[in-house]
Amino acid sequence: MRSTIIAGNWKMHGTCAEAEALLRDLLPQLPTDDRALVIVCPPYTALATVHRLIQNTRVLLGAQDVFWKERGAYTGCISPLMLLEIGCRYVIIGHSERRGRFGVPEPDFDAPVLAHFGDNNVTVNRKLRAALAHGLVPICCVGETLAERQAGQTDTIVADQVRAALQDVQPEQAARVIFAYEPVWAIGTGEVCQADEANRVCGLVRQTVQQQYGTDVAAAVHVQYGGSVKPDNARELLAQPEIDGALVGGASLKAADFAAIVAAAPVS
Repeated sequence: MRSTIIAGNWKMHGTCAEAEALLRDLLPQLPTDDRALVIVCPPYTALATVHRLIQNTRVLLGAQDVFWKERGAYTGCISPLMLLEIGCRYVIIGHSERRGRFGVPEPDFDAPVLAHFGDNNVTVNRKLRAALAHGLVPICCVGETLAERQAGQTDTIVADQVRAALQDVQPEQAARVIFAYEPVWAIGTGEVCQADEANRVCGLVRQTVQQQYGTDVAAAVHVQYGGSVKPDNARELLAQPEIDGALVGGASLKAADFAAIVAAAPVS
């Protein structure tokens, strides 16, 4: 039986002092049982602070992105080796806010959802394979835009993203991947995919893995739901048979809300 995995994506929030304050508020509120594996993904600059504070706790550390090279002339990039050294065990890859072409058209940086930082199916695959090669567990995001959903392309887009992410990935590696179905139209908008539809698409992710690797690998892969997950909808979402957890954005910045989402996980 797959465990429930709740990951908090802090995005570009949290100085070191703010990260410390959030964790000191959060840790005492988390359930004391092991109903869910809990991950927090702060900004790069707060990784060391968070790693220090979560020692001897149930919380694990993740990063929000990674480059696929170990070292080199790649200004602004962070390598898998750097993440491992600082204590990361997980890394988010292919979030919709990082997918897309930069500058064409001119990005609207005030829009609620950005998709202009250059990631595409090829770079997502490179990052995913680099993470796996170095022992990091990738949380690979897939999902469709509102226009794609309205055009009836949800299944095609999501399946294509899953297949592309797993290109040249060996079965034993694929079994370690966490996928996060994040409909782009529900990220940061207050909209949420209905639980039965979220479950259906998460099932599609698993079915796509099964078509490529077989039943055993598909059964091992975790599929989270992300997109305006909050305490008031978490229990229904997490009760769905194909949903193995949540990738939480804004609610992960509020200790009480994030703890409540973890508490909403079903007891195994």
